[in-house]
Amino acid sequence: MNRALGWRCIVLAGLLIFFLDCVAFPDEWKANHALVSPTGVMNLSEMPPPGEVFFSGPEDPANAAPWLDQLKAWRADRRIRLRYDGSQFERPELEWTQHIFSQVQLLVWDRSFYDPEKGEYTVDRFLNETESRIGPIDTVLIWHVYPNLGADDRNQFDLLRDLPGGIPGLRRMVEQFHSRGVKVFFPILAWDMGTRDEGAFPWVTISRLLADIGADGINFDTLDSVPLAFRLASDATGHPLALEPQFEPRDESLAWTNIGWNDWVTWEGKNYPFVPMVDKTKWLEPRHTVNVTDRFTRDKTDSLQHAFFNGEGYAVLENLWGFWYGMNPNDAEAVLRFTRIERATAENLRSPGWEPHTPTVQPGVFSSKFPAATSTLWTLVNRNEYDVIGEQLRVPYRAGMHYYDLWHGVELRPSVQGGEAALSFDLEGRGFGAVVSTDASPVAGPLRDVLAFMADRSKRALSTYSREWKAVPQTMVEINPTKPAAAAPPGMIRIPEGDYDFQVRGIEIEGGNDPGLDVQYPWEDAARRFHSHRMHVRSFYIDRTPVTNAEFKKFLSATLYHPTDDHNFLRDWKDGSYPKGWENKPVTWLSIEDARAYAAWAGKRLPHEWEWQLSAQSGDRRLYPWGNEWNAHALPVADRGRTMRPPANVDDFPQGASPFGILDLVGNVSQWTDEYRDPHTRAAVVRGGASYQPRGSIWYFPQSFRLDEHQKYLLMSPGRDRAGTIGFRCVVDAE
Repeated sequence: MNRALGWRCIVLAGLLIFFLDCVAFPDEWKANHALVSPTGVMNLSEMPPPGEVFFSGPEDPANAAPWLDQLKAWRADRRIRLRYDGSQFERPELEWTQHIFSQVQLLVWDRSFYDPEKGEYTVDRFLNETESRIGPIDTVLIWHVYPNLGADDRNQFDLLRDLPGGIPGLRRMVEQFHSRGVKVFFPILAWDMGTRDEGAFPWVTISRLLADIGADGINFDTLDSVPLAFRLASDATGHPLALEPQFEPRDESLAWTNIGWNDWVTWEGKNYPFVPMVDKTKWLEPRHTVNVTDRFTRDKTDSLQHAFFNGEGYAVLENLWGFWYGMNPNDAEAVLRFTRIERATAENLRSPGWEPHTPTVQPGVFSSKFPAATSTLWTLVNRNEYDVIGEQLRVPYRAGMHYYDLWHGVELRPSVQGGEAALSFDLEGRGFGAVVSTDASPVAGPLRDVLAFMADRSKRALSTYSREWKAVPQTMVEINPTKPAAAAPPGMIRIPEGDYDFQVRGIEIEGGNDPGLDVQYPWEDAARRFHSHRMHVRSFYIDRTPVTNAEFKKFLSATLYHPTDDHNFLRDWKDGSYPKGWENKPVTWLSIEDARAYAAWAGKRLPHEWEWQLSAQSGDRRLYPWGNEWNAHALPVADRGRTMRPPANVDDFPQGASPFGILDLVGNVSQWTDEYRDPHTRAAVVRGGASYQPRGSIWYFPQSFRLDEHQKYLLMSPGRDRAGTIGFRCVVDAE
């Protein structure tokens, strides 16, 4: 069968599958994780065993040849069982996927990406800062969903459209990346089945959206298999996208996913062995580009060496949902160097003749051999903790052949012995090496460039770069005091002065108890999940209820306030006013800047978080405003529909009052308090928890009604930050 006919058969088969998916089995596309929230602190916990992702290396180097024969037999059998057709890897419009060796996941909330004051994307700023540490980036995955997804009923596609500038702004932003030679991916979340129903198949929606903005690929969160419907829908737009599952495909979807992640190392309790493993997906189809990820590891040497040994790239994830988990300088420099080499030898790295665990001379040094038409590449890793100096490889000698040490940027002079060329060079402890043989001398093009670059870069040993990891410090945005009041302003209640045991914990889904997670209070030396502090609180007055629509309307009438970034501003209102009967409901769809503007007009301010919690808790550390036992009559019934219902009136639930008589503290709308900043992220602590709780996944924005728990809401821009579930109340300082 010729290739054209073979591809037609695949398309026809795909159309049949697409029809069956759409008509008979609409719910088959599901997330690979539990649908019920766990208790306590949660991290990623389930992962295929290593044997499903990797082959173990040969136990004895002397057995490498029969071990390799077994791998070849497995590949032949597996391809037959999958009825494998690799024609997708021959498509000219997707050939670029075979040159991807450095990918960065970029959160839209990262402060290097968008300037809310200027209202513009800052692509050059992000690239300049990132590439100065890890070298050129081939692709960027722009992450716009989790962890804020589910704060209200906007679905993942709504949140894409809601990014600053909408579709036209995104198109211009993508063009900026393209002008720097960077491809752009966006994610799709199989588990987002509890927010607003899009009314269209996800493969159709995402393909059309990304075609409209000129993006290049889709990353499939939590999936190791991509439905064929996405390939067909993408091709139907005339703008074919690269499809990238989070975990390498191990089924027939390998035929239409040109690129993927090796995310095995993300999971706790899995350790790399001393002898490098071989990536099964890369072995099955060497043209399938793999980028290794290793997010919650402070020293990434194991995953970096495995990536280079397997001829794979690296996916850098540093802003982990508002928690900066930056690469240490040693790891960043390793990525900068070895991806530069991989980029220059891309033809070798997709070779069907790849031979992992090709013989080396010295113990603890391992190599892969990648032959191409005009050159052969060896990638090497030294798994020893000490330097290995001297002879490293013995390769067949042929007159006129030249050998280059790519890691040090120099030509090697082989010692020829009995038809073999012995190649000597140094390998740092836990370091890397690369050798290429070619007839060309002098070399030209990418090889010439990488030799010149590495000759200069290697003047400083990789081992001199620090492996120390540090959490970045946060600062709390100052809240200026108000003019002190001698008596309670209308609608406000006095909270007396006194000592207070402030205890609270963050409920982020990921991150464990790593330093740097959650927020850093002024009295702490680092951000952390659990907080406990004995403090003295001065007397203040707090609003008895959240600010209502009617109260906010008075502010607008008095000031004619209108924000510069007015996207989603008072989204529920029509023609300058709230819906009929909503006067006593909490006002929502306001940014923290809008809330501050109202407070300043009223002579008030937003509460510090501990002031909010003290007002709800009094001094007895109760779990809920009404006591320690759950009372379903003290707050609205949880809203678990796909379309969010309006908030309740602020005084509908008197049983939910705190000991001070303050109402509507939990379970109706969350409420703005303090803002925190570090060099990469802005976030606000919102308190109280909203009634809206989309069902279907543990990954939605977590809500908590407990007074000893708080939520961290990431901030990007006023228009994007506004939500249908977040309101506010104010305080005034007392004399």
